[in-house]
Amino acid sequence: MSPGPEVPVQVWVDGQLFQAEQSLLVEHCGFFRGLFRSGMREARAAEVRLGALSAAGFGTALRVLRGERPALAADDELLQAVECAAFLQAPVLARFLEHSVTSDNCSLLCDAAAAFGLHDVLHSAALFIRDGAHELVAELELPEARAYVAGLRPSTYVAVSTHTPTPGFLEDASRTMCYLDEEEDAWRTLAALPLEASTLLAGVATLGNKLYIVGGVCGASKEVVELSFCYDPEGGTWCEFPSPHQPRYDLALAGFEGRLYAIGGEFQRTPMSSVECYDPTTGCWSFVADLPQPATGVPCAHARGRLFVCLWRPADITAVVEYVVQMDKWLLVAELCHSQSYGHFMVAHRDSLYVVRNGPSDDFLHCAIDCLNLVTGQWTSLPGQFVNSKGALFTSVVRGDTVYTVNRVSTLVYAIEDGTWRLLREKAGFPRPGSLQTFLLRLPPGTTGPVATALPEL
Repeated sequence: MSPGPEVPVQVWVDGQLFQAEQSLLVEHCGFFRGLFRSGMREARAAEVRLGALSAAGFGTALRVLRGERPALAADDELLQAVECAAFLQAPVLARFLEHSVTSDNCSLLCDAAAAFGLHDVLHSAALFIRDGAHELVAELELPEARAYVAGLRPSTYVAVSTHTPTPGFLEDASRTMCYLDEEEDAWRTLAALPLEASTLLAGVATLGNKLYIVGGVCGASKEVVELSFCYDPEGGTWCEFPSPHQPRYDLALAGFEGRLYAIGGEFQRTPMSSVECYDPTTGCWSFVADLPQPATGVPCAHARGRLFVCLWRPADITAVVEYVVQMDKWLLVAELCHSQSYGHFMVAHRDSLYVVRNGPSDDFLHCAIDCLNLVTGQWTSLPGQFVNSKGALFTSVVRGDTVYTVNRVSTLVYAIEDGTWRLLREKAGFPRPGSLQTFLLRLPPGTTGPVATALPEL
């Protein structure tokens, strides 16, 4: 005989009655897990009274536990959510708050998380403040929050150009990663690439302040490089790590929620739809749900704790799909019909995905940027002209409320505001030829590599 429907738990909070599934509360809240396993009278009666929380905060917590994404704009809503996450010991709610950090609320969340002992929320808000405008620090009220932010390092814009494996006896001074020294307005050498590593058609991504390189090719026959490499800036060291089960190049590599995702790519000149997930704690890759279609070099970005990729379909249709980890499925989010030529790229900021693409097929300099609002599902086109000389906009990296782009002529930093990207400042261009892959790393204090100079033309 199958069990009947689950009897909801009645929870009284601040004079308001809520009903929730006991299994949901036990799965996601340490407080309820301990309560219902204790055998206390409240647990047996399936009625709980919580006098320490606000009704609005508990209501927000329930919505998040059920998979909703409520907009928390008011200060009181954020404070009540932080209080609930701490009292209920609810990691899902804490992660939701981490993904909700913006320049509008980072100082408030940092102070509140410090006061309530939510370390992960404190860390995420403090990192955002460390990368943001100087006035964000001044908005902090708690000394412990200010001290925590002061102990962090800002992220740095790092770039690596296209290289293939090289024999050890052929010294190649260009096989280096370089970082932007904004104070000195110069690109400096960070580290040499391993001799066996390829960045040509490789997947490059960061996770946990480490850089990962997967795949890539060498030779005209596009022979897949079998080794994968991880760079740790703390010690300035490289190490090998396992490669995906399926050899692949021209893949997308994404660091998301503590794991790496090798998405699509090509093998033996055949595009693939397979996706693999790597867990650094176990050192193992596993296959997850395939993409809806075979795809190479797909743009990917994550926003608000969600992972998105951008697929290019026939008839100039751009499709944005989301990988839902809990369901192990790719779901269509939105489509846009827009002509484009040889490439596109995607970055995320707050609730928006920015899809960057080249314009008409005969125009390789100018770019169009379309914005997908994830809350409304609406597309808008950014006003103005954006120059994409040498693929500069395809090197976009978001840091706080700014976007970094680079080519050989200049590094341009844009401010994301008022529905567009406004040019904020210009820095030195990257001194080496070749296509670039860019990312952010937090470098150890005192990192001062030699200035990266242009190599002599052959």
